[in-house]
Amino acid sequence: MLSVRTLMSVLARAERVYRPTMSALLVTLFLTPLLSGCFGGDVFSGSNDDDSHWLPPVEEREFLTYANDDVFSRVSHNGSYGIDVVRSIYVSVPAITTSDGGAGITGGAEVHMGIWLPLIEGCNYDEIELPDECKVPLIAEVGPYYDDGDVDALTPANRLGRFLIENFVPHGYGVAQVSVFGTGNSNHCMDLMGLDEQEGIHSAIEYLGTAPFSNGAVGVIGKSYDGSTPWEAAAMGSEHLKTIVPMSGLIGVHDLMWRNGSMEARGAIMHNGVYGSFGLDGDSGDIENACEGYVEGYYAGPAAYVAGDNLAWTGSDYWQERHFLTRAIENYAGSVYIIHGLQDWNVDPHMAFPVHQQLQKNGFEVKGLYGQWGHDYPDRISGHQGLSSGRGGEAFPFTLRWDWADDLLEWFDYYLKEEGPQPRLIAEVQDNMGGWRVEETYPPAEQDWIRFGMDECSIIGGGETITSSSELRIECPFFEEETRIVGTPTFHVDATVSLFSTSGHLFVEMIQSSNEMHLGHAVMDLRFHAGGKDGEILSPGETVNAKMEFFGMDVLIPAGDGIQLIITQTGEDYVPSPVSTQSVTLGLGETSILSLSTVSRNCDDLFMPPMMTDPYSQCIVED
Repeated sequence: MLSVRTLMSVLARAERVYRPTMSALLVTLFLTPLLSGCFGGDVFSGSNDDDSHWLPPVEEREFLTYANDDVFSRVSHNGSYGIDVVRSIYVSVPAITTSDGGAGITGGAEVHMGIWLPLIEGCNYDEIELPDECKVPLIAEVGPYYDDGDVDALTPANRLGRFLIENFVPHGYGVAQVSVFGTGNSNHCMDLMGLDEQEGIHSAIEYLGTAPFSNGAVGVIGKSYDGSTPWEAAAMGSEHLKTIVPMSGLIGVHDLMWRNGSMEARGAIMHNGVYGSFGLDGDSGDIENACEGYVEGYYAGPAAYVAGDNLAWTGSDYWQERHFLTRAIENYAGSVYIIHGLQDWNVDPHMAFPVHQQLQKNGFEVKGLYGQWGHDYPDRISGHQGLSSGRGGEAFPFTLRWDWADDLLEWFDYYLKEEGPQPRLIAEVQDNMGGWRVEETYPPAEQDWIRFGMDECSIIGGGETITSSSELRIECPFFEEETRIVGTPTFHVDATVSLFSTSGHLFVEMIQSSNEMHLGHAVMDLRFHAGGKDGEILSPGETVNAKMEFFGMDVLIPAGDGIQLIITQTGEDYVPSPVSTQSVTLGLGETSILSLSTVSRNCDDLFMPPMMTDPYSQCIVED
């Protein structure tokens, strides 16, 4: 006999695909008796195929209803605990010594946090010894913004803190808002993700894992800078760190600001121009910013801009110590739930994949949520509804994941409490037209490749020599069938640098032929033509095959349509190094190849997120 959820799923697919012939009203009337209680009722009490669980699989949630009257999503059922008063905690960081400068000299390096705990009957958290029933797992958000552009660490932050406190403390979790060094009430220097900052985060994790009220399990979550601190925590390693949830987070600072040797405009001034001011606010603590990392920040960005690399050849370890992924793989033993927008303009999705696959290959338990939003959370309507065409606009409102809080609760229950079945280790991926589907990994392992030699494509605008004021437009043959381009396509193009230069710079935008909708882009400083982070100075007039790789994409091209490439010197705020500003001449013969990674998926492979009333546009069957 079919379960309630299975029956709902079947009917839902029929209603989406054959909408003209099936009344939504009839479906609603048919299901009304089955959905009695709806919110937290029978929908949540059915059983999975393998284990009984309150949360249906993601493919079977479209009939669930969630509260959407706040700026963030809510768990589907309330916890049983109240929320205790906030506690102000200072954690000593003994790893900071006189050699580090700052508070190592003035004395007593420490990080500050606010902690919210659940009100559990009979539990006095001020006692040194507590019974097991009073010990809870801790969820931490760590970042530079408390009391620096936002509320202080003792006030629930609308960025994420309030979401965590109101959703998860009632379910028996503690939540900590932690200020990194040089921000909020933490002392020492603002180290922009350097080793000092990592040591401060590590001390915070160790405290949260050993406090009298802790069950020994800690998770770290956050977005943007606060989404990078989970990777910093993982790089340091800790027996107490059981899971991290990086959202639009950095696997490394150099990885953010340089892509194939090409620098984003912010790269030269990132450290002190953006975050360094947090540590210089006119008070007595300013003297503590006299430490190595803070001073290095003034020249590390500009120098890397000119050199185009990580400056290791100079003996500097500034950028190496700010790369986290490699050390996380070596030192971390917990799970990873990656959340990233495929349209993120701030932290590009190469921070998420192929990282997802790298972690899987190294034995980590990994889940991914990859939607067509920008630098945002999965549930923030104010950000999602402002997306433009080609930048997630076509996917709205299907971008909104009101079930996200439930997914996190399931994740934390398993990895921090060891309760419930293990969450499915999948990638939930959304295409540019809104369709959500489940993949075992991302990019999918079973990709097919469509390859176009440039001799098969046509120049429809401009010429082969690219200057600061020119544009070359190329159109490739149209697709006979619907084509889904996924992951990181490549463009390997023969390029000749100017006789007056030792490098060059290329920016390639991929658009849909019929409507010129943005699909993806790639960028490269030609010193890095072979890929990777090791560049080489070219000889004037030298020809190389530039192995460009597009940023991650998941786009659907209808049958009878195709793609164009628009090639310019720069775009998307990428700024050529002074040595890379001269013209580049392209060779558009058979050795210049566009390779499109594709998978075959259709509407039967898509699922509908909760609280969406209309079907996906690409799945409507016309009469």
